[in-house]
Amino acid sequence: MKLKGLEVGPFASNCYVIGSEAGEGIIIDAGAEAHSILKAIENLKLNIKLIVATHGHTDHVEAVNEVKKATGAKFAIHRDDVQALSHSGSFLSHLWATSISSPLQPEILLQDGDTVEVNGLSFTVLHTPGHSPGGICLLGHGVVFTGDTLFCQGIGRFDFPGASGHQLLNSIHTKLMVLPDSTVVYPGHGPQTTIGDERRWNPFLRSGLTL
Repeated sequence: MKLKGLEVGPFASNCYVIGSEAGEGIIIDAGAEAHSILKAIENLKLNIKLIVATHGHTDHVEAVNEVKKATGAKFAIHRDDVQALSHSGSFLSHLWATSISSPLQPEILLQDGDTVEVNGLSFTVLHTPGHSPGGICLLGHGVVFTGDTLFCQGIGRFDFPGASGHQLLNSIHTKLMVLPDSTVVYPGHGPQTTIGDERRWNPFLRSGLTL
């Protein structure tokens, strides 16, 4: 598996360009700076078939339309976050002084247990609500892309509309902490980590915090 991580946009969101040896690829969280994402695709010599959003917040989808236009890829998101895509003037956009120029139209609506795949790559969709109603993680090939569910030494915010701290912690404990310690975590912001390290050192998980 080929993997290129990019830090994009004013909120330093992580975008991941993933490719198979067969030359097909997936983009996870095309959050901003489409030109940088397209350059990474060119350098990896990939045919991008799919763009997946771990959730519908602006800082994870702002570049989707431009990347779709350049690659012809389909766009996938959990069905419970579709509504967030139409809110270019929503709470989040006002907060971040940014908006999406035209409404995003997903071709694929995901749900828990679905498989996201292209030639040579396959990931299982884990529905992990809490940061947003339709937040997901993608698990496969010994790694998990956690969006804004789980960070290195942190967890996602739960003070946005539709968020829930109790739900977020439940998602982390039931969907992520059951994975092997060696599973590499690629979060939506910040550095990579592992499930084992977060199990041992993440203060939100070690404290037994309930929200």
